[in-house]
Amino acid sequence: MASRRMWTPAGLLTLGAGLNLFFVSGRVQPAPLRVPLDSLPRVIAGATGTDIPVSEREQEIAGVTSYVLRDYRVDDASAFGVYVGYYDEQRQGKSIHSPRNCLPGAGWEPVGFRAIPLATPQGEVTVNRYHIVREDEQAIVYYWYQGRGRVANNEYAVKIELLRDAALLGRTEEALVRVVVPVAGNDIAAADSVAATVAAGLVPVVSDLLPTR
Repeated sequence: MASRRMWTPAGLLTLGAGLNLFFVSGRVQPAPLRVPLDSLPRVIAGATGTDIPVSEREQEIAGVTSYVLRDYRVDDASAFGVYVGYYDEQRQGKSIHSPRNCLPGAGWEPVGFRAIPLATPQGEVTVNRYHIVREDEQAIVYYWYQGRGRVANNEYAVKIELLRDAALLGRTEEALVRVVVPVAGNDIAAADSVAATVAAGLVPVVSDLLPTR
């Protein structure tokens, strides 16, 4: 929390101005996926996924280049949801929206948040973990940002790296990856276990879809 307080409004305005400068300059080049997002495995952790369509209007608002949204089920019961939204470039009006801003708008209330380490086949990464509630529903959400050769969770660090890579590499492509696990019977530990397993497996899969660094 202390690190977040270090970011003053003036600092954020300076960062925003810098991002606009590089985006408007035309130095950023779109980066296509190596493999379409819908090649994401249809079966994960024993659950089978069904695609959920997103309206063109919602895609336009999100500014996403490509996406996959799936509900993974076991015996007709929802086990978890996976969303991967890819941006081949980021600029004004076309950039990743943080889930921490979108969740309250969907009626969910965050009641717990922390960054957690996650062991993956590509090494340890850090992701964001939310416990959210809506009326009598609960869910565990893991999400992170992936692209340009790294996995990140801190929104401020992501913006700094975005500015750096736009300036030095002319690249801003990135994916938002999110796993949502319903909490059944108030068993939060079980939902966390599923989320960690699915997230750890997704990191290398998503890496194989994204452009090389």
